Parts: sequence; C-alpha cells; structure tokens
Amino acid sequence: MEYDIFFSISQTPDHNGFTPSESEMFSNYYSQLEAADRLGFGVAWIAQAHLSTQTQQSNSKPVVPHWKGEVGLCTDFCQLALESFRRTKNIDVGSAVVSILASGGPIAQAERVANTVQFLSHMDSERKLHVGFSAGRFEFMARPYGIVPRNEVEEAAWPALRGQIFMEASEIFLRLLRGDTIHSEDIRQTILTRNNFRSDEDWERVQNATGSSESPKSVEIDRRYNFEEISIVPKDWPRSQLELVAGTHDPNAQEFVNKFMPVKVFNLSITSPEIIDSTHQRMSELFHPNGGQWQRRDMPRTTFVFLNSEPGLTPEQQSDAAHEEARLALGEYWKALEGTLDPSKVEKAADNALIGNASEVAEQVKERFHPDDRLMCWFDFFNHDSERVIRNMEAWWKEVVPLLE
Repeated sequence: MEYDIFFSISQTPDHNGFTPSESEMFSNYYSQLEAADRLGFGVAWIAQAHLSTQTQQSNSKPVVPHWKGEVGLCTDFCQLALESFRRTKNIDVGSAVVSILASGGPIAQAERVANTVQFLSHMDSERKLHVGFSAGRFEFMARPYGIVPRNEVEEAAWPALRGQIFMEASEIFLRLLRGDTIHSEDIRQTILTRNNFRSDEDWERVQNATGSSESPKSVEIDRRYNFEEISIVPKDWPRSQLELVAGTHDPNAQEFVNKFMPVKVFNLSITSPEIIDSTHQRMSELFHPNGGQWQRRDMPRTTFVFLNSEPGLTPEQQSDAAHEEARLALGEYWKALEGTLDPSKVEKAADNALIGNASEVAEQVKERFHPDDRLMCWFDFFNHDSERVIRNMEAWWKEVVPLLE
C-alpha cells in the first residue's frame, strides 16, 4: 500500500468560527508539505479552485450558496507546484483538480502544464508533476470563460452538454500535450442523442428547443473552440515527468481521454466499493497502452483521516476525541454545502472516513482497502491547527503504517 496526502488549502471557518488569513493558510500549507516530504508521502495533491466562492453568492444563480469563506486558495496550481518542488526533496506534486474549462481553457492550460514540467526538469529530473484535470469543481468557476449556454437548445441540454464540452476540451488539451498540431475542425463534433440524457423528458426538451416540426433523433452542437492550426511551445520537454489523471466518473469520458494519452482516474471519498471495482475492471481494458498495465495504484483512494494519538490520553479517550473531531468537522462541511450536495453523499463520506486512535484506524484501513491500493489521506479537513495536523501525519507513519505492514 502507498500513501499520498491531500491539501485543501480551504479558507473556511472551523467549528470554533476561526478563519486564518490567506498568508496563514499558505504558511500552514508549506509547513505541512515539508513534513509530508520528510515523512515519506508519495504525492502532495493540491485542491485547485478558481474565483471567489463568497462573491459568487451574489450571482443570480449561486452554485455554492451557503459556503463561508473560500473553497480554495490555490487558483494557480502550476505556480504553487513549482514553489512546492523548490521547498521539498522527494515528494511529487499533483492537482486535484485543474479545470481545463477555466483560466483560458484547454489551450492555455496545455501550454502552462508543458512549461511547468520543463521548469521542473531543470530542478529535478526524477520527480513528476501529476495533473488531475476536469470540467471544474463548481460550475461558477468556468462561467466567466464562456462555458454557458449560447442558445435555447444548449440551455435545454445543460448540464449534459457541459460534459460534452469537457470531452471537446480534453481532446484539445491532450493532443497539444502530446505534441500534435491541430485545427478545431480536427476535434470531435458534439452530437446529442437520447443516450446523453437521464430521462425521456430531458431529451424531449432538447428536441422541442430545436423548433423542428419533427423530433430529431440527433442534435448537432457547434464547437465551443474555433481556431486554425496551432501547436504549443515548448515542444521538447520531458513528457515522462508528467502523469495525467481525469477527474470524471463518466465511463465514456474515461475511455475517450485514453485514446490520446495514458490518463488515470480519481475517485471520491463517497465512491462505493462496487464502483471502485468496476472502474478498475474497465480501466484495465481501456487504459492507453503507453501507460503500461493498469494497476490499482493508478486510482488514488481519497479518504478523510480523523486520527487522535495525542499524549496524555488513554486509547479509549483518543477514540472518543477522534469521533468528536470528525463529528464537528463533517458537521461544518454539511452546513457549508447545504443546497449543493445531497446529504446522503455527506453521510457516505463520513462512513468512509478513517476515525479513531492508531489501532482503530489501522483496522479500518485493512477492512476497507486492498493491499495494493494507494491512499490519498486528507488530514487538514476543516482543521486549521497546523501543528496538530502535522502530529496526526507523524502518527500515521509512526503508529498506523507499522500496523499495516
């Protein structure tokens, strides 16, 4: 089993109402990152966000209406990744996840990633940049970049159409990273059919929006991106130092992106074991051959870690304290996402969390995960006590990991 670490850098009030400044948030991140590097975590996964969560609450259709503070402060992953590499010696750095629809779209993001890997190679020829990419954590982050319905048909087809825009953007992003010269006419055409929609009613709304006297069996959508021949600079950069991971649970999208380059996949803390197993089976068949044979480690397993190994407490007291800490943190999360996330999903996340003293957490890992899994451990969840977070990270390696070996 391998162990990565996830950093949310989420500037939100904890259960006591305390919110650190932006400067304090990054100081905490650097301290925790350097500890993770010293302890032996494999990849530091950084949450990427775009634009102010607070400001979007004044929009006509706020996506996250009740979140206090900012969902995330890392709005330029590539710059933070390079700074993170400079401050460490061994750990890889990854994004979880970059939106290829925001910050200039897939063309700008491809060029940015290629440059970052090239600059990394000047510092270290062994470590890798892991780029998790998706349509974005929340829809409001891509709206200002033109990812909105352009006409009545697109309005009726939203949000299913947004997934198709991600496919179009993914092809552009991946082919540019691969080194291709491309024209927008070379990129997949979006053609909607009944299969793109959850219900007959959803599809009928799109058919009706076309204004056709007869209900069409398919609806062609104009490309979102239009350009003549382009390729990115740099061209000669060490692609072996780049790992790509798709932040999508759509099996069709997972298969599509692997037509171009090896692209691994993420899961969420709420993903069921059945979906985990079916994803491994599917990816073993469709993973791009240049990536080698698919392995369980190719899909990091995200998990909350509420570990209490504080001195002066009995194991029973540590267990009780960990469960109380989990209850308070998850409660704040629930309130923050009210009206955004199905409460049952939050309950599943709590059920999948690792909670307790060291021996209890070790037993939960053994029960829930395969020995060949790679865990993405989330220690800073609604916790701004950086010294305590680091103690939990240290306890993981000193007290939990030995019980797993």
